[in-house]
Amino acid sequence: MSGAGELRARQPKAVHSALTVLEEVARCGAGVTAQEVSAGLDMPRATTYRLLNLLVQDEYLVRMPDLRGFALGRKVVELAHLVAPAPPPLAAREVIGRLRSSVRGGVHLVRYEGDRIRIADADPDFPLSDEQRIVRRLDTSAIGRLLLHELAHGGYDWSGLVQRPFRDAEPLIHDVERLGYARQVGEVTPGHGCLVVPIRDDRGGLVAGLSLSAPSERIERPAALLDLLIDGSRQLQPLLV
Repeated sequence: MSGAGELRARQPKAVHSALTVLEEVARCGAGVTAQEVSAGLDMPRATTYRLLNLLVQDEYLVRMPDLRGFALGRKVVELAHLVAPAPPPLAAREVIGRLRSSVRGGVHLVRYEGDRIRIADADPDFPLSDEQRIVRRLDTSAIGRLLLHELAHGGYDWSGLVQRPFRDAEPLIHDVERLGYARQVGEVTPGHGCLVVPIRDDRGGLVAGLSLSAPSERIERPAALLDLLIDGSRQLQPLLV
């Protein structure tokens, strides 16, 4: 960043604060105001305004046309493009394409890397409703809950990756354990839900997930849809690991 006298690499706390502000804008979405960022981070308003202005100056953020809110800027988009996951191989895309043509709903492929989720192939006809929320708060979607279950069983401290209290998140982990897949109904989009089946490597580690988003009643009683997803995950496993 170019905020010469104010924000330098030798000032790690200032750099960390700027990145925290950037993450908060990404989490809240376009149009978030300085006051909302300040409240969300419990950061002094003067500090928040100063960091927002520096991030705008360096094109990591842009001001909205009404000059009140902020959105991610050109440099963030460029960085995101650089770290975007590589598209699945052609054979995997063909498997996913056949699934999409055989079900009424969104079929998505996600990758898991440590405690992170990467959307590898989102269904263009049924876009994910809130991608930022899905990848940042693991308890809100089936895609996240599958990873939450994996982290919990690996002894990972996942408390900072959920938005609900620990005691309320634990039943979600038990649900995945009982079913063998993860599901969510009505939490991201009223009347709709999603389920995801795991794709594991030869050692049993979670590497990807095949997800279906559809009306709630089809997620609560997946029947043949679940069989289709499981079959698809088996076809994808040797192509992705």
